[in-house]
Amino acid sequence: MVNSPVKLTLAIAMAAVTAISAQISFKVGPIPYTMQNFGVMLSGFLLGPRYGTFSILIYVGMIALGLPFASGGGGLGVLLGPTAGFIYGFIFSAFLAGVFRDFIGDKKLLLWISTLIASIPTYLFGFIVFYLFAFNDLSMLESVSKIAKNLGFEGSEIFLIFAATVLIFIPQDFLVDHLLAVVVYFYLKKMLTERGMEL
Repeated sequence: MVNSPVKLTLAIAMAAVTAISAQISFKVGPIPYTMQNFGVMLSGFLLGPRYGTFSILIYVGMIALGLPFASGGGGLGVLLGPTAGFIYGFIFSAFLAGVFRDFIGDKKLLLWISTLIASIPTYLFGFIVFYLFAFNDLSMLESVSKIAKNLGFEGSEIFLIFAATVLIFIPQDFLVDHLLAVVVYFYLKKMLTERGMEL
């Protein structure tokens, strides 16, 4: 088994990986595409629910201290802004990824599919917080509605916000971030096992 000091070190390392993955981003509107979900899922897979969650809490703490580790920079402004819900959702998503790892084991396909459920807190918190901001900001509301319509979505304002903050991100998250997290997890697991450390 991997002892606690090693897991603590890995938790810090995974917080750094999540911070780096946040910098790989491009904007399609108020919410950028990033690779953060890769770091979040990998944290849960590699460290399990307890230390995986702790890793993301370290990441959030670094943002709170003002380090520019979110895609929008750092500081309390980021953690109280319209995209803050996604960051808080990461905490619960890492926990769920760890739970699924413990439950599913070495079934790669099932573990990958489980990320669709594990990512629900990220999407849910992200949507709710952004909606509350957009509901009170006409220009923000018009901006995200326009983005959603340009991508072919139609419907009520709440659906257009949901489309622009959740639906457009699912394909990249699932097909790139989550798949990469599964692949890297099994690679690291094999490497650690060969060195006598069982996750």
